[in-house]
Amino acid sequence: MFYKSETSSHSRPSTRVALLFNPDASPGRGSYYMGPFEAAAGALAITPMMAPVRSAEEIERVISELEGQPPSGLVATPDYFVASERELIIAVAARHKVPGVYFLPQFAITGGLMSYSIDDPLEPRLAAYVDRILKGAKPEQLPVQEPVKFKLVINLKTAKSLGLVVPPTLLARADEVIE
Repeated sequence: MFYKSETSSHSRPSTRVALLFNPDASPGRGSYYMGPFEAAAGALAITPMMAPVRSAEEIERVISELEGQPPSGLVATPDYFVASERELIIAVAARHKVPGVYFLPQFAITGGLMSYSIDDPLEPRLAAYVDRILKGAKPEQLPVQEPVKFKLVINLKTAKSLGLVVPPTLLARADEVIE
């Protein structure tokens, strides 16, 4: 179901990680996430696997293929399909003992291993931008706003069920730890 990244430079890394995305719901059909994912994987000697999914059956198949040796994991991309299949993804990952990193705290809160997400409300900045546009500012002349605050949630109960020990340094950086 999933396929190795074409740019992987490592012949036999000890770990492989699948990038779970729906090409019909992801920016650039998933290509938006692939470059940074491949670069990070290469720096960590991990084999990046692209895992496009469009159905519950494909999610089941991709995650089940990650079980076992070599050690594997998954990273779920922020798209509406993956978000809508949150419960299924968490359940299948738990059943196959595949650790996952997710894009919304709700994934970690409801049983996923961890999430790393934007924790920076957009509404106050958005209102200021709308106000400026209504007063005559041209949208293309307004600066791009980037998030400045992020949230890391770690589920220790899930880590324990997967046989993982979360380093104290990572726990110290977490904004929320679920025990």
